[in-house]
Amino acid sequence: MTAGTGPDSDSGTRCAPGAAGERLVPGDPRLSFDGIAGWDPGGGARLPLRMPVDRLDTVMSANFSRLARTTAGVRFAVRTDARSLELEVEVEADPGGSPLDVRVDGALVHRWTGGPGRHRVAFPLPGTDGGPAEVEVWLPHLSVTRIAAVTLRGHRHLAAAARTGRRLLVHGSSLTHCVHAAGPSDTWPALVAAERGWRLRNLGLAGEAYLDQLVARTIRDAPADLIVLELGINAYLRGAFTARSWGPAVCGFLDTVRDGHPRTPVVVLTPLSAPERERAVNAAGLTLEGARTLTADAVRVLQRLGDRDLHLLDGLAVVPVADAARLYADGLHPTAEGERVLAERIGAHLARIPSA
Repeated sequence: MTAGTGPDSDSGTRCAPGAAGERLVPGDPRLSFDGIAGWDPGGGARLPLRMPVDRLDTVMSANFSRLARTTAGVRFAVRTDARSLELEVEVEADPGGSPLDVRVDGALVHRWTGGPGRHRVAFPLPGTDGGPAEVEVWLPHLSVTRIAAVTLRGHRHLAAAARTGRRLLVHGSSLTHCVHAAGPSDTWPALVAAERGWRLRNLGLAGEAYLDQLVARTIRDAPADLIVLELGINAYLRGAFTARSWGPAVCGFLDTVRDGHPRTPVVVLTPLSAPERERAVNAAGLTLEGARTLTADAVRVLQRLGDRDLHLLDGLAVVPVADAARLYADGLHPTAEGERVLAERIGAHLARIPSA
């Protein structure tokens, strides 16, 4: 058994039964899970759910149902002086090979990719002279990851981590699900939240952001102090809406969100630049430029009707066409470094929005 040596390695030690420790099971309040709506109803290894799954069939998409069960933004944290952390997890097939991150007092100390299957893996934790540290584990953001148990060894102190700060809820396409991020704690939503001490809930759905009412109702019913909706790129790419239907659909989605959040600040992020697609006409007769304009127009309609807490963020201001080649991996999705640029630019905008 050989442990990794740093945060860029697949660090973690395969462990066998041995030294005594405190074994915590899903639902133990000391694990202080965040970014979730609850748990699946099964026994054994449990799946933390970032959105309710009882009505997934209403979307009528197997891909949506799978993505809704992925653990983007899901993490747990404890305050402890433990010398090691052991995880028992089950990972479903994940073609992206997304890793799991372990952070101690905000610093990345392990990044582990185990692949599909059942795993029992141990991570040594750095000692701290100042007493207990906050140990936070971010589950893989592109896979379905179940937790069977968490064991802390060599500790005298173990307590739930405090969960305070503004609650940030984000929804969008693969640009919010962050398919090329280096790890789950290095997505732009995670970086924005960490920089400001906010609590993140990520409802990004790669390739499945179509203004589904199930998503709108989920956001409506979720606790949030700030909501960011990245809208338009999936609808454009798949030709899912026409010039007649897209704007009203955006308004309807926002109206549903407002039913549960009448004064919560809501930011609509229009499509980021995509140079090869800006003026390309899709199957529904829309260009990306046109989809961006229609999205902005829908926001302005609701603003004129009195929604003073609705804000517009132009995707071209976040990633101008001139920056796309430098920030994108494939002409559309940000690289790992691009995620940091997005976090800086989007975070600066969000920080200026007052609380409700």
